[in-house]
Amino acid sequence: MSKKKTSEKVDSHPGRAAQEQEGEGEEQFEAREPDEVLDPEEFAYGDLSFLDGGDGEDTDEGGPGAEQGQGPETSHLPALLPMSVPPAAAGTELARYDPLRSYLNEIRHLPTLTREEEHELAVRYHKYGDKAAGYKLVLANLRLVVMIAREYQRNVQNVLDLVQEGNIGLLEAVKKFDPFRGIRFPSYAVYWVRAYMLRYLIANVRLVKIGTTQAQRKLFFNLVKEKEKLEKEGYVPEAKMLAERLKVKESEVLEMEQRLALPDLSVDAPLGVGDEGGDFHNVLPSEVATAEELVVEEQFAGAVREQVERFKEHADEKERAIIDQRLLAEDPATLQVIADQFDVSRERIRQIEARLKERLKEYLTSTLGLNAEGEVSLEE
Repeated sequence: MSKKKTSEKVDSHPGRAAQEQEGEGEEQFEAREPDEVLDPEEFAYGDLSFLDGGDGEDTDEGGPGAEQGQGPETSHLPALLPMSVPPAAAGTELARYDPLRSYLNEIRHLPTLTREEEHELAVRYHKYGDKAAGYKLVLANLRLVVMIAREYQRNVQNVLDLVQEGNIGLLEAVKKFDPFRGIRFPSYAVYWVRAYMLRYLIANVRLVKIGTTQAQRKLFFNLVKEKEKLEKEGYVPEAKMLAERLKVKESEVLEMEQRLALPDLSVDAPLGVGDEGGDFHNVLPSEVATAEELVVEEQFAGAVREQVERFKEHADEKERAIIDQRLLAEDPATLQVIADQFDVSRERIRQIEARLKERLKEYLTSTLGLNAEGEVSLEE
């Protein structure tokens, strides 16, 4: 992927990086977090036949992996094992080339590491910056990335894209791994690999990104899970209750539900057959205020200014200065500027302003008939 992905700063704690950046829990479209803790050795050195339909055994005797499977020399950094194109079929037909199967065949021949070898390589990279040692760690754990990609293979058209994103997370894990913590490298790397995969999924699962903020990511991964919890407890999963549980705004819950309910739709898509039905541009509401709305807004603004002037008649000098120089000014003065005018502390002006806002809010609510949301109430 791009340089931006590797240079973006991720939290130094991998578990927290996976949670804060990508969220926790189940995600939409069957992309869900595993319910059980996974065995690092099973991930790192497991069978890879699940993706290519093979039996997991090496059937390519004498292939490139058998000769180069001992890993890179410490004096230089060799390129990854080359992918071999299968020979052409009999006749004039072209042989079908499957990049994923070729990649799996290549990494099957990569050597595995014992706990002692893994620790030795990690120490060499951590203490001495030995890139060859770090390279061996990456190659030995490419199976880890493929196994994790299996969890999300239904959500992508090309599994290799997901594997490549996980490989970037694996590189980041090598940089951050501390071999003196007493844990194995695969146990640590699984968090980084999954974090990068989840970030890729949330950025590419839809044409229009839906996880641009932390609140959206939290909803994307936990909304369905929280709904199921409420239903099991006998509650109807309403937006207000979901917002309280997930600690987000109710409007954000409603927006995420609407965005996940339907796929992306082009506004240029025709509504009927041919050109008779037009497109969605013809039915979408305009965001430009109408003449009636502009008149109503101007009248309301005039009424507010009139009531504020009446309120100032009963305010003292400090309060009038705060209203004119801070509340109504286009370029509000700082608290210190007003404090210097009356030779008081900045904290004293802040206290006066806080009480003034409460009084002004109550006054405008009673005189203009506003409700708790600041809107005009039509009830008598």
